[in-house]
Amino acid sequence: MGRTRNVKLAAAIAALGLSQSRLAARVRAVAQEHGVEELVGVGQSHIAKWVSGVVPASPAARILAETLSRGLGRIVTLADIGLATDTDPQPQPPAWSDDTLTTLVTLGSTDMDIDRRQLLATSVYSVAALALPEEQWFEQAVERAHARRPLSNYLVTSQDVEDVREMAAIFSRRDQKRGGRAGRIALVAYLRTDVAELLSGRFPTEEIRRSMTSAAAELAYLAGWTAFDGGEHSLAQRWLTIATKLAEEAADAPLAGHVLRAMAHQAVDLGKPQEAVRLAEASLSSRRYAQACWRERSLLGVVHARGLAAAGEKKAAVAALLQAERDLGRASAGDDEPTRVFFFAEASLAHETAAALRDLGDVQGAEKQFSHSVRTRRAQFARTHSVTLGYLGAVQAQQGHLDLACDTWG
Repeated sequence: MGRTRNVKLAAAIAALGLSQSRLAARVRAVAQEHGVEELVGVGQSHIAKWVSGVVPASPAARILAETLSRGLGRIVTLADIGLATDTDPQPQPPAWSDDTLTTLVTLGSTDMDIDRRQLLATSVYSVAALALPEEQWFEQAVERAHARRPLSNYLVTSQDVEDVREMAAIFSRRDQKRGGRAGRIALVAYLRTDVAELLSGRFPTEEIRRSMTSAAAELAYLAGWTAFDGGEHSLAQRWLTIATKLAEEAADAPLAGHVLRAMAHQAVDLGKPQEAVRLAEASLSSRRYAQACWRERSLLGVVHARGLAAAGEKKAAVAALLQAERDLGRASAGDDEPTRVFFFAEASLAHETAAALRDLGDVQGAEKQFSHSVRTRRAQFARTHSVTLGYLGAVQAQQGHLDLACDTWG
């Protein structure tokens, strides 16, 4: 059976107005920027084969899409050029080496499409994808962001940054009130369109570039966290990877730590304690912890304790819990804190402490801390309150107090 011509790719090349030979030269240049050595020999014959229907390998497809994006002045996804991988039986895990902006747009398109999202949402959570790059890779994130060429002439302003931050705050508070699925499609659509377009524009100052990238990272984190909250773990993993990369490109070390903490939390819940400990340690490394406010330090530390407890490292877990308690004790109302940690207070720390004690086998200590969380939680967090009650009832039942557990669940 003959191959089917890739009319989408042919149309994109025609719109670009380049010959296949000149396009191949641009592909080689982009590949060289990203260090993709297997594409240094791409020539006109490769472009011709791809147009004729031959599907290039994943690295080549991504580099081709980025090359076309630069030439056309807009973000071109794999789906736009007939090379979407969403028809694969098992979508590939996120790659740290992929271009952040292109990946954001591609994942946003997939997330907004019901059928494509379903395939990704049911794919396997990738333990292999939890392997973080070397620290040098993160240190070079800002340099890579500077090398990314703008795709439009729109000049991003400080007001644009404020608008995106305002939307992030709205979606964050919505999530705290209603949970993962409430408003999630609107969140992803906003990321995929407005935010992606702003990121592909021009920045008059480095401060505005970093601020906009940080705001985008907050939204990508929310997209990941709400997918995690909804049980769509592979989808969550992809969004959290993008959020980490954006945070590093913004030189926002505390935010990068916050996202890595979320990845560690997910690993704990999915029964991957060793991976959780490694991710939590990364969230606490050097500047991510050192530059964070006290409240956020406590949050990072208590998730580290959760990972250690799940891994059976009792002494280290207890020490981490005590440090998290000390850090939260240093927080005060006048601190300059990011809005993403507004929810984390005494009740939240007690909840996470209880979960760690439960995993260490101390069900009585867990019951005490869950009860303390229930007593001290603010009324605005009714949803989280119900979750804590569920866990409290479970540890009560575990001790044989069935009537008390039923009253708690009721």
